[in-house]
Amino acid sequence: MSPKKRITMHDHAAEAALFKRRALFTFFCVFVLLSVLLGNLYHLQVTSHQDYETRSNDNRIRVVPVAPSRGLIYDRNGQLLAENQPFYSLEVIPENVDDINDSLDELNKLIPITQDEKDIFTQALKYHRRFKPLTLKSKLTEDELALFTVNQHKFPGIFVSAGLKRYYPYGEALTHVLGYVGKINAKDKQRLEQSDQWKQYAATKDIGKQGIEKYYESLLHGTPGHLEEEVNNRGRTIQTLKTIAPKPGQDIYLTLDLPLQLKAMEILAGRRGSIVAIDPRDGGVLAMVSSPSYDPNQFVHGISTKSYSSLLSDKSRPLINRATQGQYAPASTVKPHLGLLALEEKVVTEHTKIWDPGFWQIPGVERKYRDWKRWGHGWVNINHAIVHSCDTYFYDTAYKIGIDKISNFMTPFGFGEKTGIDIFEESAGIMPSRDWKRIKYNQPWYIGDTISVGIGQGYWTTTPLQLASAATTLTNKGKRYTPHLLKSIKDSTSIIDTPVDERPPIQLKNNKNWEIINRSMRDTAMKSRFADASYTAAMKTGTAQIFSVAEDAKYEAENVKEFLRDNALIIAYAPYEEPKIVLAVVLENAGWGGVNAGPVARSLLDEYLLRDSWSSN
Repeated sequence: MSPKKRITMHDHAAEAALFKRRALFTFFCVFVLLSVLLGNLYHLQVTSHQDYETRSNDNRIRVVPVAPSRGLIYDRNGQLLAENQPFYSLEVIPENVDDINDSLDELNKLIPITQDEKDIFTQALKYHRRFKPLTLKSKLTEDELALFTVNQHKFPGIFVSAGLKRYYPYGEALTHVLGYVGKINAKDKQRLEQSDQWKQYAATKDIGKQGIEKYYESLLHGTPGHLEEEVNNRGRTIQTLKTIAPKPGQDIYLTLDLPLQLKAMEILAGRRGSIVAIDPRDGGVLAMVSSPSYDPNQFVHGISTKSYSSLLSDKSRPLINRATQGQYAPASTVKPHLGLLALEEKVVTEHTKIWDPGFWQIPGVERKYRDWKRWGHGWVNINHAIVHSCDTYFYDTAYKIGIDKISNFMTPFGFGEKTGIDIFEESAGIMPSRDWKRIKYNQPWYIGDTISVGIGQGYWTTTPLQLASAATTLTNKGKRYTPHLLKSIKDSTSIIDTPVDERPPIQLKNNKNWEIINRSMRDTAMKSRFADASYTAAMKTGTAQIFSVAEDAKYEAENVKEFLRDNALIIAYAPYEEPKIVLAVVLENAGWGGVNAGPVARSLLDEYLLRDSWSSN
């Protein structure tokens, strides 16, 4: 008997509902996925369009920074002091050179590569990105340029780059004022990154290192531009898409008078010393010379190790700016300032006289402080003391005034402080005081220290620039200016003069005292080097001891080593009635100030004040 068949009953309504639910779920999933896809498409095509377009362009567009040309530097009369000259250099892209050492050896057979150049290149290569060009030889001659151009196909990854480099036409005559530019090193890069300026130097390899070049780097450098180039997958340029021209640095005009600067350099003729000239009407520096000097052009393309070592080991220290960093005892050049203080404190009057037997003694002390004139000057008033530089007179006045009043009075004249001139290389010198000696040596101040300060010796030191600035204040009867080198800046349409920094003046109790001191300086000039001049000058010389001799010993220069001989100094200004120039001259180890520094001052004042009459003749 066959089994019975099961009869299945279909619930069509339930099946339809199940199908409907499944269809809706599937449709929902498809809708969500399509929404995600559309959302992503919107994000890619609309929201992030600019970002992805930039990324795409980066793969085919190369941005090449373009260095700006550096601003030029002129003197006050428009004479060019620092310019830019075209040059050609050999550049290497390390990643494109299979074997750098072999390539350098082969290249050396064609163009001489010095050992210094190899060493500098090898050292720089350690910290250099291999896809960026690196300078191998920074200055090619025309013959070397032609020779390499013909054989360039033999040296893949090595090419010639053209550009502009700084050039100083007057060489060592302006080194310590202008400074120089040199290659950006790791220290420079770190400083630029900290100040967020590194992008401004993307195409620049040089930066101001000293002097005006460093101080006014922000004006002289300019703003870089760039090129946008379309490149293929091998990095070759197809076309230039966009050009943004660089903005050149601003040209600047200095207060320097080039003929006076060159004359000062000519007079020094390599002797150790310094000359500073200031226009007392605004504090502008007319000349600032430090000798011996060096040619700054050798630093522009990279100085050799041998040459730099030679400069460092030179006993004459040519790398030091003596005008702003050299520290010298001011000697008798500050006697007018001390005389002014004596009048102000009423320690003396215009007519007060003291007896000078050739020496002076602290009351109750046996030691004798000798005058330069061993038999003395006899009866001396303040005019005679300044004209004849009587040490005894100033021993006595310093003793009566005391170091506290001397230090406080001299500080506003700029002694013991930086002048604020617009270069970074400056020393403050020393204006000694009780506190200074206690901090420096942990010793008390003695009366004998004051006596030495009374003739500009002892612990007192000053730079030639400070001396010229203090003399300018004396000339101006208390009016004070910050010495400066920048006269004006040239923009796109005109030359704009920079403001003069006038400081609060020195106020005296009796303004007549200015006249007494300046008249004494005039009389000093009339009885010496300027007696026959066609203009009226004022001056004060000084002779600074480098070492002390015994109390009863006689100083004889011929028996003293050259570097221990006296320094010769002078301050001078002219014309006396309406001063136009103030000078400070320091000649190291030259001897007597009047004999050696005096003729230098006369030549420079003649050069500046009489040049028009000479040219007309």
